[in-house]
Amino acid sequence: MRTIGRKDRVDFPRLRLYDIDAKIDTGAYTSAIHCHSIKVIDKGGEQRVRFSLLDPSHPSYNNKKFTLPIYRKRRIKNSFGQVEERYIIKTKILLFGELSDIELSLTDRSKMEYPVLLGRKVLHNRFLVNVTQTNLSYKQKIKEAKG
Repeated sequence: MRTIGRKDRVDFPRLRLYDIDAKIDTGAYTSAIHCHSIKVIDKGGEQRVRFSLLDPSHPSYNNKKFTLPIYRKRRIKNSFGQVEERYIIKTKILLFGELSDIELSLTDRSKMEYPVLLGRKVLHNRFLVNVTQTNLSYKQKIKEAKG
């Protein structure tokens, strides 16, 4: 298993998001991403979720709206102890040069320091968390880019 630190910078190529700050949270099961304007729409008889990632205060914000299939709905307890029903999407995450599947709950994280939270489900059997380290995947990416 690889070692990951308490935070890192991650890429979501299918969502066109790169070098996004992420907190590693072994207390959370599901991973989450900050978004706004979350709406369920009917497209060809299938329910989909439409949303914008991040918010205008984030440097990577581009006001692009995404419309993706709803992978599932799940009741999740937020960091304030309140239970919320959230929509979960499936996409890909790039960590340590490897593209992997990830499930992300869509939520407003504007009051949080990190726009992305990586939970146990994506970490399980892949990473050991070393809380004294940070940005291990990002540092590897920069080193490889320099050649």
